Amino acid sequence: MAAHGINAIRVYKPPPIRLLDTALRYGLRVMVGLPWEQHVAFLEDRTIARGVKERVRRDVRRFGGHPAVLCYAVGNEIPAPIVRWHGRRRVERFLQELYAAAKSQDPEGLFTYVNYPTTEYLELPFLDLVCFNVYLESQPSFEAYLARLQNVACDRPLLMTEIGLDSRRNGEAAQAQALDWQVRTAFASGCAGAFVFSWTDEWFAPFFDAEQGSCQGGYDMEDWDFGLTTRDRRPKRALAAIKKSFEEAPFPPDLRWPRISVVVCTCNGERTIRQCLEGLVRLNYPNFEVIVVDDGSTDGTAAIAGEYGFRLFSTENRGLSAARNLGLEAATGDIVAYIDDDAYPDPDWLRYLAFTFLTTDYVGVGGPNLPPPDTGFVAQCVANSPGGPIHVLLSDREAEHIPGCNMAFRKSCLTAIGGFDPQFRTAGDDVDICWRLQQRGWKLGFHAAAVVWHYRRNSVRAYWRQQKGYGKAEALLEKKWPEKYNTAGHVNWAGRIYSHAFHQVFGRKRWRVYYGTWARAPFQRLYQAPPSTLESLPLMPESYLVALSLGVMGLLGAVWRPLLLALPLLLLALGVAVFPAAVRAANSRTSSSSQGGLFRLRSCLLTSFLHILQPVARLWGRLSRGSFGWRRGVRGFSFPRTRAFWLWSQAWQAPEERLQRIETSLRAEPVLVVRGGDYDDWDLDVRAGILGGARIRMVTQEHGAGRQLVRCCYLPRYSRPGFLMTGVLAGLSAAAAAGGSWPAAAILGSFAALPALFSLWDCAAATAAVRRVLKRSGFGEKC
Repeated sequence: MAAHGINAIRVYKPPPIRLLDTALRYGLRVMVGLPWEQHVAFLEDRTIARGVKERVRRDVRRFGGHPAVLCYAVGNEIPAPIVRWHGRRRVERFLQELYAAAKSQDPEGLFTYVNYPTTEYLELPFLDLVCFNVYLESQPSFEAYLARLQNVACDRPLLMTEIGLDSRRNGEAAQAQALDWQVRTAFASGCAGAFVFSWTDEWFAPFFDAEQGSCQGGYDMEDWDFGLTTRDRRPKRALAAIKKSFEEAPFPPDLRWPRISVVVCTCNGERTIRQCLEGLVRLNYPNFEVIVVDDGSTDGTAAIAGEYGFRLFSTENRGLSAARNLGLEAATGDIVAYIDDDAYPDPDWLRYLAFTFLTTDYVGVGGPNLPPPDTGFVAQCVANSPGGPIHVLLSDREAEHIPGCNMAFRKSCLTAIGGFDPQFRTAGDDVDICWRLQQRGWKLGFHAAAVVWHYRRNSVRAYWRQQKGYGKAEALLEKKWPEKYNTAGHVNWAGRIYSHAFHQVFGRKRWRVYYGTWARAPFQRLYQAPPSTLESLPLMPESYLVALSLGVMGLLGAVWRPLLLALPLLLLALGVAVFPAAVRAANSRTSSSSQGGLFRLRSCLLTSFLHILQPVARLWGRLSRGSFGWRRGVRGFSFPRTRAFWLWSQAWQAPEERLQRIETSLRAEPVLVVRGGDYDDWDLDVRAGILGGARIRMVTQEHGAGRQLVRCCYLPRYSRPGFLMTGVLAGLSAAAAAGGSWPAAAILGSFAALPALFSLWDCAAATAAVRRVLKRSGFGEKC
């Protein structure tokens, strides 16, 4: 085995110690399987479950600390009908208990469960490794499924624990060919490793004896030949094939790698830039340069950068986008890769980025940014909190957004759109550049193995400043891209957000498993609905405003006692914000680590506080820029009522083109413009705020010879929440008046008038914008 490039073996039952010693002598590591009666309804009998845990403890205790042990598998392919019978939650809990029992005997060991596509839906975030047995005979299908599994694995290593092909049914030549591309594809997709099933055609399937607690008896498998060698140990063609593919993995040796320019933009990054540059020195890539742009640092950043011989540009402080553009102009590579000064790359970072560019038409490619293992206590809590740099995926390989700490682009495409927008001085530049590239019809990609290690903020104050800066950037983005935001000022991502913190927030919400008819589907997946508004509320500033409103109403209970009922509602609103944050913090990896109870408590408390702090900081940043999604700028008013306009045209024009011109003109106004969907009876929705807007409907009458009469009308649209707030507050005001509490009635009446006035304000501003645009477009108003 060692002579053919194999460095790890997998065994399916606890081996004798002498096997581990022999493996170590030949430089082989061993994945130790811990078998138990998983083929039966093991949760029906508590004695079986207890016995399984005890045997796992015993076996791990026997091997604990042996240097040849690569990892332990606490289970292998629980049959899908058994999982369905018990319910996936019960099986997940049992596997977590089994993991904890094993970990208690070897805290430094790595533990996993070997899954397979038919029970892919099992969520096991506590495992150290994500392992799958996958048998696919089509390379595109195998590659696509590995991309999916990488996203399932999130920030943990993915290991293929069984790949192979039966030579009895397919022939030895087909087996060799299949194993060659399976091994190459596994490593090119970023897998941490791959086990070929199996070493020899001689395969003995043992029976597990629960009473003896070990494998007793069994039978020989005579109807398959998956081995790299025959039953008499004669090497097959597949053995030579995998020797070559293992030696050349992860990429073919004859690839012509493109030149890449790595750009590091920094401003007062003295604390972390040395580690960043050290990581760049260790890059395993044949053709790259490093450009450091010092954007007006006042510390020792420039001196540190000068020690490494990289190209260094020092300028006055002009902002992050200007620094990125300077790096773009100086770049000599076909690809420009950006990394932050508080991050450092995996040695193969550029190879995975470049390979994606070589094999796809993506104009930009990103990868994960993971917190380093040596971060401090606060940084670990920040890593488990919302608001960090994350990627948004439209599919398993196509991205909607890639974060600025780990992104690369074709230089020609960046130049074609004019580079980065200089108005984004500290954040938001990556979001803007992704949207602009996609606006051109280009696509962005993602590779799970293009990893950088990105330090999180190491103090609460630094986290506050970061989130406040992100809030300022959101205000700029909303002003530039109003169609990307809803009326409340929150971005509408088309893709799915991927991050460990986001999974903690929404990962265990509404779900549905696709089993197939009678649970016979070979690929059974977990489908989760996107988070609803109610589920997202704890991470939105609206929840705090609701709590503030209830608090004010509770104070009014001093003048009208029935309003004291708002105080229990206030406690409920605070609970909606605080309790989910505490639950997410308790489920975080920092809080569930093997460290002491006091450490876990401190971690839980701080992570909970950061969950609550983050939306407040974002809101503060938006307000400091004078922008908030609830209120937009105003350029005049028009009394909100239904109005009709007409246009007589001697030159024929497609209705879609005319609507697009009106849409473009409206986007220059301080309003949000949304196109009507497939089921809407209106064409454009114009919003000036959260409480009101106007909707446009257009019809074109054809009069022959290219002549057209175009009719257009707009209708004011008042929001239902505005009506609801007005109605509730007005009802309370009337009740207070009936009870003789005139001060409370006056105050509540004033509060009731506010949403009504704001709704009227928003509708008037929206109708004024529509009226201006229609008149500029040549429409006349119908009397």
